Amino acid sequence: MEKSGSRSDLSETDRIDGLDIPAEAGAKQLENGAPFAVSEPVMGMSPGPEPPTPDVPPDGGLQAWLQVVGSTVILINTWGIINSFGVFQQLYERDILQDRSPSDISWIGSVQAALLFFTGIVSGPLYDAGHFRALLVVGLFMIVFGMFMTSLCVAYWQFLLAQGFCIGIGMGLLFLPSAAILSQYFARHRALVLGLSSAGSPIAGIVIPIIFSRLEPVIGFGWTTRVLAFIMLALSTIPIAFMRTRLPPSGRRAELFDPSAFRDFPYVMFTAAGFFAFLTLYVPFFYMAIFASTHDITSPDFAPYLVTFLNVGSVLGRIIPNAVADKAGALNVLIICMVASTAVGYGWLGVNNLASSIVFTLLYGALSGGVVSLTPSVIVSLSPDMSRVGVRMGMGFVVTGCSLLIGTPIAGAIVRGYTEDRWKGTIAYAATGLFVSAIMYAAARVVVYKRQGGWKF
Repeated sequence: MEKSGSRSDLSETDRIDGLDIPAEAGAKQLENGAPFAVSEPVMGMSPGPEPPTPDVPPDGGLQAWLQVVGSTVILINTWGIINSFGVFQQLYERDILQDRSPSDISWIGSVQAALLFFTGIVSGPLYDAGHFRALLVVGLFMIVFGMFMTSLCVAYWQFLLAQGFCIGIGMGLLFLPSAAILSQYFARHRALVLGLSSAGSPIAGIVIPIIFSRLEPVIGFGWTTRVLAFIMLALSTIPIAFMRTRLPPSGRRAELFDPSAFRDFPYVMFTAAGFFAFLTLYVPFFYMAIFASTHDITSPDFAPYLVTFLNVGSVLGRIIPNAVADKAGALNVLIICMVASTAVGYGWLGVNNLASSIVFTLLYGALSGGVVSLTPSVIVSLSPDMSRVGVRMGMGFVVTGCSLLIGTPIAGAIVRGYTEDRWKGTIAYAATGLFVSAIMYAAARVVVYKRQGGWKF
């Protein structure tokens, strides 16, 4: 390359890494591994600014996979408790709170689940602002403290405060950040790792009903709940020890809303679909055990194990759809899971013996697990700016929280009395909510196709 003119255009010098180094000497020193002898900087000249390079997540490595392990534990301590509420619902109706209606009791679980999403409107912006560690510690403390307080409760209002509000707020501080942090470490396999971490939820949903049904008749409700609290306390040390953000805070002040989201029609349609999905998605988790007992399908002692079967199916539903989603698109797989969940939901009308109950719970658990685990992945893919993922998740979770708050109490009001017609109405309500959601998810997918082209999304 010919150079002429000023001193900076030395004819026998090549610029290596922004330094004036003779070509032959530079090549020889590079070959021998010796350090360069740097010539004096040229007066009046400075290297130009390097162009910014976009951040690329590592998509693996020890630190990245430790975040997945920590997120899995958080899902055990959050959604795992919610998925197991059916065993509490049955016990409260049968014994501790037998003077309250099924709808009243289900408010405890629905407040807990709703606050998991409502609190996202606060935890999302705080996560974006760099307060992940504070959210982690406070959230885990509130869950463990709430479980210990639940073990002491004897009145309805006490259960509502401890199990509903205290644990629910703690869950809300944790759930959104535990999903958002994985997007800092994974890009190509984001949906898969979100599915792997969310598998902690059904694993807890399998173990907790078994522990509860085995210990409660022997040591009573109080100490059984304390055993669960001690287990959660021990598990909490894992995310506290290992979970760290990889990127610095966005630099923006914490914001509760992203106004641009309201002009993003696919995001708006997806959020509206999520309202109808989560309005009825958890009705079987709350009422399947009671359904089996009132229909003489199984004994009250075995009925809680149907909640376990729901969560056994959900383990596969959290992993397999997410693995497929990395290749076929998260929204596409979510729509398939929702359509299939609708069909299985209507199939609940035909459940009349133990075999059909087990088949229903396994299938519904698998398909509903795919819906839950794929939702954060779709929100991330719909967000044009990764630094605002927390805000957009928080906004969407508020809408979802509203539906979770009222969804299962509505089912409880419909089923009151447990007559056959009441059960049919409850099942139709649950399945129809899923059907409406499936249509709206499909509408959002069509809009994304028209905007971006291609079916992988």
